[in-house]
Amino acid sequence: MGSGAWLRLLLTLAALGGMWGIGARVTQLGALGEPTILRVPRNLQDHTEKSKEASWKKITEEPLKKKLLMRISGENHTAFERERMRLGENFSLEILNTSRDDGRLYEYSVYRGSDEEVWQIQLEVLEPVAVPSIRILRRESSNGSCWLELGCSSERGDEVSYSWDSGDGGDSRDSNGTGAHCRANGSVLRLRFPLRSAAFGCVCTARNPVSSHNATFDTDQCGSLHGGVPGVRTELLVPLVVLGVIVIIVIVVIVTFRATRSAKCDPEPSQVTPDPSQVTPASATIYAQVQRVQKPKGTVPNATPASCTTIYAAATGPPPTPNGAPRSPAVSPNLRGRPPLSQEPTTVYASVTHPMA
Repeated sequence: MGSGAWLRLLLTLAALGGMWGIGARVTQLGALGEPTILRVPRNLQDHTEKSKEASWKKITEEPLKKKLLMRISGENHTAFERERMRLGENFSLEILNTSRDDGRLYEYSVYRGSDEEVWQIQLEVLEPVAVPSIRILRRESSNGSCWLELGCSSERGDEVSYSWDSGDGGDSRDSNGTGAHCRANGSVLRLRFPLRSAAFGCVCTARNPVSSHNATFDTDQCGSLHGGVPGVRTELLVPLVVLGVIVIIVIVVIVTFRATRSAKCDPEPSQVTPDPSQVTPASATIYAQVQRVQKPKGTVPNATPASCTTIYAAATGPPPTPNGAPRSPAVSPNLRGRPPLSQEPTTVYASVTHPMA
């Protein structure tokens, strides 16, 4: 076969491909956790009505292998994954709860005798964006103007993009002339406006190919800085509060510790015990018992004393030496095996009995 014949054959196959849609492929996006419908082109719907034979397949990760999902034969159809997929209107395939694993190549085939017409859909699954939140990154007020730096972010979402606009739908001809301040692309918005102007709203929109959400920021939040004092950055406020609490706790602990230590070091006077080494012999006390015996009339004196009186007398130490220094007590020689006598003051108990009358 010459080169001309090959060329004519390729042109014929290309024409048939355009007529029958052989090898046609499109890309479709699906939202994670939401239903996804894979639709069939109008011409394939007509061919399916005529042939009554079609099927949905999924191309697996293994090469040259397909998994049958749905089979259509006449007025009946068979679903091979009933809990996850079903046949929708106009022979479409509906995925009930789209997962990451559903991001595959799907194939719809129509059979006409010995011919097969194929329609392929590449499904890409994206996570929808969450409702965004707006934070004040920086806020200052001076010379009658407010300067704000705002940050917009979404906690979830694939391929998220951000944009800012005014709350009136982007019309810059609003009554206070501040709509143009809110227009920006990206997650950060910087704007400056007079404090005396009326409050207005700036809207942040977070979007991706499968979803979109927005949040609004009211500029009257700058009103607390009308005094002209620069504001504290939001990200620094929490650390400053925590540091202040820690300093207060440390001061309380130190004061409590010092008070407790002072109370332990200064006992009550009644609990102070004098040092025996500092007590002079003159401060010793002698306890004496004096028995007073009376002779009753007409009776024999009883051997048991009638009463006992205790006399407390202060005993003085030995007389001082001629030079005025106190005389040291005589030290008796140590006996073998006995400890030396204590030199501390000793209490002497003496009993004095009166003579009988």
